[in-house]
Amino acid sequence: MASINRALCLLSLVIADQYILASPFALPIEGRQESSVPDYVKTYEINFSAVNGSPSPLNLDNLDSLNANNGANVYLTSNDDVTTRPAWLNGVKPDDSHKTEGATSTSVIVNDRGNGNVDAFYMYFYAYNWGGKLLEQDVDEHVGDWEHNMIRFANGTPTQVWYSQHGFGEAFTYECLEKQDSRPVAYSGNGSHAVYAIKGTHDHTLPNVNLPGTGFLTDYTDQGTLWDPLVSTYYHHYDASSKAFTAYDPSFPTAWLNYIGKWGDQEYPDSDKRQHKILGIDATARFANGPTGPQDKQLNRTDVCPVAKGYVCDVRTKIGA
Repeated sequence: MASINRALCLLSLVIADQYILASPFALPIEGRQESSVPDYVKTYEINFSAVNGSPSPLNLDNLDSLNANNGANVYLTSNDDVTTRPAWLNGVKPDDSHKTEGATSTSVIVNDRGNGNVDAFYMYFYAYNWGGKLLEQDVDEHVGDWEHNMIRFANGTPTQVWYSQHGFGEAFTYECLEKQDSRPVAYSGNGSHAVYAIKGTHDHTLPNVNLPGTGFLTDYTDQGTLWDPLVSTYYHHYDASSKAFTAYDPSFPTAWLNYIGKWGDQEYPDSDKRQHKILGIDATARFANGPTGPQDKQLNRTDVCPVAKGYVCDVRTKIGA
């Protein structure tokens, strides 16, 4: 088992001189840290073929131009063979000041929903996802990974927090969460970066059931290098009616938030020697599709939880079992 050292992620932010956002500390695994966006991208592909007419070089100011090329099916693809473990897979480890030096690894997106209700999203970007082992086989590996917390405020007071985990996640009252220096703590899973409210082992074999101990699919979290995402982040306001992003600082790039494609390689076909599926079952593929980005994370939610088929938004009032 790889090291399960994490970087703790703690957030605190002032937006528009009105809201003090008490945000979480996150814990990424040693060797699989945060990354700037998108420092690994070499080509842009649909069905493993390069997209014609793409901008060169690609950057955060023109990334959304890929939307015109059947954008939802575009994959930001590396020329490197990830099984050779190129150095960029390791991302950037937080330094002694808790900063990912040289890498803007977080995006803070604020949605003022009116009547004193504000949702603040803390989007964490990682260069690579390792989903763990199932029956001794690596599963759910993919280039690029986005996870997030969302804190819901009522009249400037934080009330609820969402922790994204795989296909869904967990929600808690703000009051019940572990705090450090008055800011809530979040723990990032070993390799998968699923965000948890407590350290330890997390059996997620059953979706949205976070059981203590180990199971067929287990995330590991622990305290490690402290990561403060707010010292390496972009800040944007989101207008739900127009679906438009506006930077709080004009120096922050914005176009990339409108990109609707995938932030990593397309799932390798069965004919690719790197690919493996247990008993041929698609859900057990070693290599999966890269994820969608922040614009696809339901930024204008009714509940603190996103809507997902088969899931109920249960806001827990205590952490742990």
